[in-house]
Amino acid sequence: MVMRKLHQVIPAMPTSDGAGVRLRRSLGQSQQARLDPFLMLDEFSSENADDYLAGFPNHPHRGFETVTYMLDGHMLHEDHMGNRGDLRSGDVQWMTAGRGIIHSEMPQQLQGRMRGFQLWLNLPAKEKMKPAGYRDIPAASIPVVALPGGGSVKVIAGTITVNGRPTPGPMQGLSTEPLYFDVSLQAGETFAQALPAGHNAFLYVYEGDVAVGAAGDARKLPRHSAGVLAEGDAVTITAAEEGARFILLAGKPLLEPVVQYGPFVMNTREEIEQAIRDYQSGRLTA
Repeated sequence: MVMRKLHQVIPAMPTSDGAGVRLRRSLGQSQQARLDPFLMLDEFSSENADDYLAGFPNHPHRGFETVTYMLDGHMLHEDHMGNRGDLRSGDVQWMTAGRGIIHSEMPQQLQGRMRGFQLWLNLPAKEKMKPAGYRDIPAASIPVVALPGGGSVKVIAGTITVNGRPTPGPMQGLSTEPLYFDVSLQAGETFAQALPAGHNAFLYVYEGDVAVGAAGDARKLPRHSAGVLAEGDAVTITAAEEGARFILLAGKPLLEPVVQYGPFVMNTREEIEQAIRDYQSGRLTA
């Protein structure tokens, strides 16, 4: 096995989006801070309702997928097709914007902690104009696998193998072959995981701190930072004294041009201009 090293650290930057929701953005804070096929990762986390109550009123998307993972709280999704989806603690929504969707994501709580992630995952050119759709994944349908050292892994996408036993997550068969794990480690526990060679991979630490790499060659990755992994086919991650929680993601790179304008992600400037015209004329979702 070729162990992946920590190639780049991207500290999450405080920002706001939607109607003023406060969040931290790591991937996607600039065009250089992307990792094909991943476009953006936002972490939202607050117990102050003023930080999230305004939510994300109606807005459009075209050309990619959004993956919303709620750790704590309650969010309501509604779209132009009349669909409604409640996201509660532990739930995931995997939405494919395709040729176009107009939707809102609004908090359904007036107090308490709202915490989770939204990931933007690119679509290949051949799929950017396919019909929009989404899958709501309740927490009860996401397998949790116990680790030998006392930790655990929630398997959202892809498959994990522990003690020779494979456990698939609910999301399978996508073009980018995504792997999406939520890993919880005890103090000092080490997590070793095979990753497909040729896939780009990163992790984001949201509780505690970790060291990436084998003993003697490990590099620290602090909380609220994305760690881009170098090439290889496996990774070793060790939690610090207080334990750690992080998400680990990997995906097959598309190796295609990326042109983004706000909520539209296409392959050419002309396609972006068409998306803008379609939205302004009401044809984005037609």
